[in-house]
Amino acid sequence: MPTKSVNRVVRTQSVLAVCGSLLLSACAAKYAQVPPRLDLAPYGRVALVTFSADRDAQPGMDALATQRFAEALLASQPGVELFELERTDSTVRRIPAADAPALAKALGREKDVPAVFVGELKVSGVKPRGKVSTASLHMRATVSAELTVRLISTRTGGTLWRSSSAAEGTVGRLALTRGLPAVAMRDQDEAYGEVVQQLVAGVTRDLRPTWVKQ
Repeated sequence: MPTKSVNRVVRTQSVLAVCGSLLLSACAAKYAQVPPRLDLAPYGRVALVTFSADRDAQPGMDALATQRFAEALLASQPGVELFELERTDSTVRRIPAADAPALAKALGREKDVPAVFVGELKVSGVKPRGKVSTASLHMRATVSAELTVRLISTRTGGTLWRSSSAAEGTVGRLALTRGLPAVAMRDQDEAYGEVVQQLVAGVTRDLRPTWVKQ
């Protein structure tokens, strides 16, 4: 075999060997799980008070956000006992929601929990947004919301953890092209439900473990 052909074969084999090594190395790469930034295991049992909401929120939106938060918490941190309290609870009803430290201390004494989750949901009114040109008009009605959640010590009333999240959703569209209108309205429950889902996904990020490549 000519020398050039031999060298070409050797180079090809070397390249294949290197590629094979890299492929095996990539396949052998290991990932390690990083614990959540907020680990509730040391608490064992925590309380969750139904989130408060401002007057612009859809009816039931606060309860839905609380429910989704509870589901995300229990799914990401199994073994933690969650004591859910509605605003009709005697202790919650007796103490103003704005005085979260006092509420947490009272719940610690009466419900025997070391920490309490409280949250506040703020929702904007429906706002029009869009583009206008000489030939067409495109508008959409949007709603934005913000969810803030805190974990409060029932012993001191101090904040142990805080997280917030913002989201926006479209509830309707209007288009006017060449004098012809087109209107599309979404189901309100569906639209607000998607906003809540985005809010909860953002606010519970510290409760979920993550994976990093070693």
